[in-house]
Parts: sequence; structure tokens; C-alpha cells
Amino acid sequence: ASAMLPAAHASDGGGSIRIPASCCGLFGLKPTRGRIPMGGPDAGEGWAGMGTDHVVTRSVRDSAAFLDISSGPDLGDPYWAPPSPNSFLSEVGRSPGALRIAFTTKSPSGNPVHQDCISAVNSAVQLCAELGHLIEEAEPSYDDQEFQRATVVVIDSHTHSMLKEGEVLKGRDVVREDVEFATWKSAEAGRKITAAQYIQAIKTIHQTSRKIAHFFEDYDILLTPVLLQPPIPLGFLDTKSEDLSTYYQNLYSFYGFTKLFNGTGQPSMSVPLYWTNNNLPVGVQFTSRFGDDALLLRLAAQLEEARPWKDRFTTQLPSCMF
Repeated sequence: ASAMLPAAHASDGGGSIRIPASCCGLFGLKPTRGRIPMGGPDAGEGWAGMGTDHVVTRSVRDSAAFLDISSGPDLGDPYWAPPSPNSFLSEVGRSPGALRIAFTTKSPSGNPVHQDCISAVNSAVQLCAELGHLIEEAEPSYDDQEFQRATVVVIDSHTHSMLKEGEVLKGRDVVREDVEFATWKSAEAGRKITAAQYIQAIKTIHQTSRKIAHFFEDYDILLTPVLLQPPIPLGFLDTKSEDLSTYYQNLYSFYGFTKLFNGTGQPSMSVPLYWTNNNLPVGVQFTSRFGDDALLLRLAAQLEEARPWKDRFTTQLPSCMF
């Protein structure tokens, strides 16, 4: 965001590419599950396939170039994304055609969405219509609470497992003072989860993914806010605080649109098309079908040309790490 580097590594298990990109006026693409090898030779997935790696960049071109460099399966990878017939960099500048774009500003959880985030989507809708895309207000139907509970089971289980791995590396027990309070409580919850509960959670995520896939039979793209609020102040999400009730209340008042596509594995991107009256960036999220990262890059490049953001900057540097 400060223009010190053309790109920075990021990973995304619930939105951690798209959320910082949204809050910093950057382009952030979460690739299709399996597009980029995950975790090196000792790990094949993150959070049961919900996590992936890539970068945040100031341009669509640089994101596409990094995707060319890093994509392609490693031997033994548990997931594999359909290969693109062309380089991703060559997709930048190609016409995406007239796309069928569904949009919604309703949060899946039912939590309120800030007017700035709604305005960002409405502005993007108008821009997409001007570019010749077919726009329709629509949203996929699924049980967000059930999906959320399932993802928490997966995350808590993996947090517990990671701390156990940490004990092997350290040669001693991991104690409360070693980690942030939110991490400690997540690991404690994970220790109590049964194998049957974990398998049921995976099944719920897979069932949800099938429902969402059917929605994308009718649409090429789903356009939503990235977040429920504009960039938040430092300290709003305090993972060290022992007041977990306030922490989770703040968390779920802030994010809610990104995590679905970690579960489905679809490519999803935050595009910096809107700034508030206080000059804070508010990204909008575009999601395509599983494996169609190239379509998102073509659309993003078209949007970047129509509404350039490279010269935009913020007077404040908002903190938004998730």
C-alpha cells in the first residue's frame, strides 16, 4: 500500500488476502483451491482446503504474473486446479465478454452492512453495466450459520493440531503465555472436538459448496461487498484480549462475505474501486466459478482500465489483519 514493493505474500483461509487488500486500496486475488501448492513438502493443505497462498499487489498485471510463477501442483498435492490454457499474464487485457453478474449487498449472516460498503457495490454495479455486462440482483441460498459452525470446527481442530506440532518443535508443552488468548481458546475448543464432529463439519462444507456451484450455473460472477464495514481502527480486533465476547462481536460485525469462498474453493478477488468521503478504500468482491481465475483477471483488468486506482492513496494507513 505504501508502494515500497510491487507485491507482498498473503494467505487466505477466511479472507486474509481480500480483506487487507480491501482496506489498503490494493488488488487481492484468492486463487482457486489447488492453484498454488500449499505449505511445502510437509503440508498439503490449510484448514481442510480452505486456505491458499498468493499475493496482494497494486496492479492486476503483477498479480497475474505472480500467479504464473507460483501456480501448478506439487507432486503429492491433495488438490489440483484445472490448468489454464493460457498464461495468466496474457489474460490481462483480453476482453471478458458480456458477463452475467449477480450482485447483492445483503450479508449472509444477516448482520448490518455499512452504507459505504453498499455504496461501493452500487458504484461497481453501475460501472459493470456501463461496460456492457448483464446485471441482476440475486444471491445464493444456503445456511450461513450451519456453514459458519462447520468452519469453526475445522479451524479450532487445526489450531489444536498446530499447537501440538509446536510442542514437538519446542520440546516442551505450549503454555498460555506462548500464544494470543484467542488462539489459546481456539486450541482448547479444538481439543474437545471428536472425529465424528470433524467429519460432519467437512460434510457440511462440501454440501454448501454444491449449492453454491448450482448458483453459478446461472451467473458468471457474484459481486458483493468484501466487508460489512470500511477499514477499522487499530485495536478493534484484539486477539490478545481475554474479553472474547467483545472480540467475536467485533469480528462478526466486520467480516462476513469472504469465508464462503474459502469453503467452496472458488477464486475470489477484492478490487479497489471505491473510496469513502474520508479517503479510505473500500474494496468490492468478485467471485467466479471454480477454476476460472482467468475470467476474474480479465474482468479485473477491464475494471482497472475503466477506473484506475494506481494513483490513489490514503491519508491514513488502516489496520485490518485477519
